Amino acid sequence: MVATATALVLSRSLLRRSATSSSRSPLGLELSARRATRPFSLSQSRAASTTTGDPPPQTPTNSSMDSPIKVVSHHFGGSGGEGGGAIDAGRSARKPLSLWPGMYHSPVTNALWEARSSIFERMIDAGAGGQRQEQQQPPQTELLTKTPTQSRTSIVYKFATDDILREQYRDPWNQVRIGKLLEDLDALAGTIAVKHCSDEDSTTRPLLLVTASVDKMELKKPIRVDTDLKIAGAVTYVGRSSIDIQIEVTQVDQGSDMHSDLIALTANFTFVARDSMTGKSAPVNRLSPETEKEKQLFGEREARDKLRKRKREEQKGGLENGIHKLHVESERLNSLLAEGRVFSDLPALADRDSILLKDTRLENSLICQPQQRNLHGRIFGGFLMHRAFELAFSTAYAFVGQKPCFLEVDHVDFLKPVDVGDFLRFKSCVLYTQLDNPEQPLVNVEVVAHVTRPELRKSEVSNTFHFTFTVCSDALKNGLKIRHVVPSTEEEARRILERMDAEGLFD
Repeated sequence: MVATATALVLSRSLLRRSATSSSRSPLGLELSARRATRPFSLSQSRAASTTTGDPPPQTPTNSSMDSPIKVVSHHFGGSGGEGGGAIDAGRSARKPLSLWPGMYHSPVTNALWEARSSIFERMIDAGAGGQRQEQQQPPQTELLTKTPTQSRTSIVYKFATDDILREQYRDPWNQVRIGKLLEDLDALAGTIAVKHCSDEDSTTRPLLLVTASVDKMELKKPIRVDTDLKIAGAVTYVGRSSIDIQIEVTQVDQGSDMHSDLIALTANFTFVARDSMTGKSAPVNRLSPETEKEKQLFGEREARDKLRKRKREEQKGGLENGIHKLHVESERLNSLLAEGRVFSDLPALADRDSILLKDTRLENSLICQPQQRNLHGRIFGGFLMHRAFELAFSTAYAFVGQKPCFLEVDHVDFLKPVDVGDFLRFKSCVLYTQLDNPEQPLVNVEVVAHVTRPELRKSEVSNTFHFTFTVCSDALKNGLKIRHVVPSTEEEARRILERMDAEGLFD
């Protein structure tokens, strides 16, 4: 009875307290919300002002074309003018938010789009009227000659001092998230392409520039997230309607006596120009390299372009040459399929150090949202690379059994554009492994993106990605072994051979 009475007293006491607090809760919640919201906004603004060194909003002045784009990680109101001053990545001084890609993107991506947006400003301002005006505007008729310096653009990440920015790029192992960095590299390459193709004439309609491919994005050392980072790039070569862009990511090693930037990653992008009204290929401004390094890069890319064209011509060679190639390819296919047939027909006798390609597969899917679009209304290529990398990393992780170490993006083909609302499926597999070097075994992962349209019962390949990973040396010292990957179908064997040929493994 005493326990029951005590419980009743406590219950009544709690009810009285609850009633009292509930009568005060609207004001209490409002005050607490204000206290929680206002200091957070102010602290972000002060932190960004301190870490980036940006002055208070004022009328900016023009600056040199290759001055670094500053990146801030907060969002605040206020107006700002156009020009070459520091760019606030979290807002648009010119456009309402509804006319810009959504807040999904990183502050770096937003900053780059803000930097290039003035070229497309009249189209965004007028909406449908802008499209009618664009149809009346003539295409560029007189090509200009530009230098790599005129398109050179750089971005500095203040990871050492900007806590908010650093947390956006940190991965679980205290390094930079490579997938997120891929978004920024694609956005930077697009900005550089826009700069090179601009004719500074508001009476001509701007070109539509799309990413055609990415070649040899090579990681030379791990990228830390607690040290400032810089990415910079410029046009290295142009064809009639194509633009080659090289980007370098540099980061100073901690504790190093050297104060110069050290290259952490290099990437090569190829963009193609289309007439924004007809969709046909359009000529781009010429390139005139000035420095010895610029001339060397121009020569290398020119030789690569000629080699690619010569190979295309050789593929159209005579019947005899074609028959010989078919015979050689048939032998290679049979060699690759031999072990796969053992897995299928005599699984108990199959090599335990090998695994079928189909058993390494992973897959995910998504609906492409408006927040993931670029300035042309299509899905941002950097977003696609980001998602593909995350799936490739997971595939390599599940295959190796240890955290994989990213080495390079071997090749990316952008075959078809991806639109808002598309049902996109990413399918990945370990395509093959290279185990010749026991100190650095290589795991080659392929990711294929399919645009699927259930209403039409149709599926098309929009992108193919190829990534290379390895494992840390400590895992290998502890006896980690990586399996061979073998195909079980001719289609899988052909994909392996095509990729190996592209990498020159049979030369």
